This record gives sequence, C-alpha cells and structure tokens, in this order.
Amino acid sequence: MDERLYNVLFLCTGNSARSILAEAILNERGKGRFRAFSAGSHPKGEVHPLALALLKRAGLATGNLRSKAWDEFAAAGAPELDFVITVCDNAAGEVCPVWPGHPATAHWGLPDPAAAQGTDLQRTDAFRETFRLLSRRIELLLALPIATLDKMVLARRLRDIGAP
Repeated sequence: MDERLYNVLFLCTGNSARSILAEAILNERGKGRFRAFSAGSHPKGEVHPLALALLKRAGLATGNLRSKAWDEFAAAGAPELDFVITVCDNAAGEVCPVWPGHPATAHWGLPDPAAAQGTDLQRTDAFRETFRLLSRRIELLLALPIATLDKMVLARRLRDIGAP
C-alpha cells in the first residue's frame, strides 16, 4: 500500500475559478493521499464569488482558498510538487517557472466559467458544469495506481485524463 502524500498544483491564469475548484475538490476527495494547491500566472487577487458559493453548497472547505501567484510554488521552501496540471489554455501556453521536484505535467483545459455571460442562472450553470468536469477528472486521477506506474506512463495517463 502506498502511504505517500502527493502534492498537486492546479494552474490557471487568474486563479479565481477553475484552479480554485480543482484545489478544493482534490483536497476533500483525496484526503490522506493528495494535497492540492492552486495558483495563477496573473492572479485576480480574489476567488470568484460564484466559485465560493458552489463549493460551500457542495460542502467543501473554502476557508484557506485564495488567489495567488504561481511564483509561490517555485520559491525556496515551497512544497515539492509531484504533479502540475493546467486547467486553462492560456496557462498551458505560458512559460512556467521551474518547479521543485520535477513534477509530471498535464493539461486539463476547460472553458472559463468566470467568463460566462447571461443570466445569474446561466452563469451559475457554467460553474456547475466546470465543477462536474473537474470532479470527474479528479476521480480518474484518484483511481490511478500511481505507485505502480513508471514516470512516463503516469505522465501519459495524466494527460489522457484531460484529453477531449
């Protein structure tokens, strides 16, 4: 049985919605196996209110969530990362810092619910759909036999989770 705790960093440009949702979902569902973080290349400085409302309705902890720069995770004393997963196309195309631990990387691109237009219900539905897709991908991550996969196979399986 693998008792190791895996550190996962979810990245997006603004770090206000998708990456925040992923952090909260994995921290709850992966307790004891995974520790999730999120960050952005150009953080908004606040978590989107619809993301916080959705997480609270789902019963997930929101107290430690904050919008932050990805530089925090490249600095001395940062947690050694096992996985870095981009959840937006902009962040996937940016030059990222050098991460401690030489983590496996993957792209799980999703539309930005914070950019959704329309009624309050339509905007809330965009957040719900993003939450649903991230939940499914995180369930697939949790099902991976990480300890038994070599690094190249693991990296491919991580990328496959985010494939359209």
